[in-house]
Amino acid sequence: MTELREAVVCSPIRTPVARFGGAFASLTALDLATRVLTALIERSGLPVDAVDDVIGAQCYPTMEAAPLGRVAALDAGFPITATGYQLDRRCGSGLQAVVNAAMQVQTGVSDVVVAFGAESMSNAPYYTEDGRRGLPPGALVLHDALQRGRERAGGRFHPTPDGNIGTAETLRREYGIGRERQDRFALQSHRRAVAAQQGGLFDREIVPVDVRGRKGTVTVSTDEHPRADTSLDALAALHPALGRKDPEATVTAGNASGQNDAAAACIVTTPQRAVELGLTPLLRLVTWAVAGVEPERFGIGPVPATVRALQRAGLTFDDVDVLELNEAFAVQVLACLDEWGIDDDDPRLNPRGSGISIGHPLAATGIRMLATLAHELGDVDGRYAVETMCIGGGQGLAAVFERA
Repeated sequence: MTELREAVVCSPIRTPVARFGGAFASLTALDLATRVLTALIERSGLPVDAVDDVIGAQCYPTMEAAPLGRVAALDAGFPITATGYQLDRRCGSGLQAVVNAAMQVQTGVSDVVVAFGAESMSNAPYYTEDGRRGLPPGALVLHDALQRGRERAGGRFHPTPDGNIGTAETLRREYGIGRERQDRFALQSHRRAVAAQQGGLFDREIVPVDVRGRKGTVTVSTDEHPRADTSLDALAALHPALGRKDPEATVTAGNASGQNDAAAACIVTTPQRAVELGLTPLLRLVTWAVAGVEPERFGIGPVPATVRALQRAGLTFDDVDVLELNEAFAVQVLACLDEWGIDDDDPRLNPRGSGISIGHPLAATGIRMLATLAHELGDVDGRYAVETMCIGGGQGLAAVFERA
């Protein structure tokens, strides 16, 4: 068997993260993907004819651009020789695109792969499966893809009628995590993200996006979601989403991730090919792992996935300099920290915020986190970083990276 090659990550970039119905509401996932791919080539200087494959992650597609990886590549000016496909591992899709790219490079199937994730939750479709058989009695029912995806990700035998929020409340009951602790963690996330914004720490990873409107073109260059004006009192005033069903419910819009629009991309190749193409590797993929958990408590998925990845790497949490754990819900993050024995305010954990503050544009999140992580690791002169996230439907995904 051929020995596996090293896989390195170069030029991880992202668009700003926009709020649901916000600055990017008029843009499709394809628009965002095309912009980030164009910027990736411009910034890196990568010759497009060197690209073997393009992997595009998206969780809420339509057939306007299927498969997104191939269509976005063509729209961004890649040659027809650059093939492409689309994948969906829910919240882990972006990171999965990166590790898939790495596997193609490691096995010699490809030399240069571009991985990206794009999501326009503002434009997630409404759909019907009944229209082709004629109009049913009464009315044609349209399903909201966002809601449906959260309710059905566990399949027939693991329904989650209260969506991801219901599973977060399950962890709240299981781990005894109160509302105040959740709100304090959410506030910490916003404060860290705002400090990073104000310090220009996101500038290296963000590419601006021009949005045309009736009043002309507006250039969006900063994340919309972080709130500099939030406080514990403001967070405490928010009503729990499931409060009418459960008087003890604690999950609110303030201590949960946002619904967002964004795209992110990177180049995966070998160290040798990077030198030939004039690229600067920032990270080396050490190993990765995926784990399955009960869909009804999916937020705990990072725990077994991260333990498995660290064991494969021969590392412990003491060796980790940066830990990027996506904040689907504050209670979900806190449950994972309790399992790992890590403090809520550990400086290694999401030092520049995460899903609660920056936002969670689903398939774009994994590579957004990777772009942030790559610079965080260099800024603290660290060696190892872990990126991990929970996945709707009951999975966890984790990857260990080493600074290149």
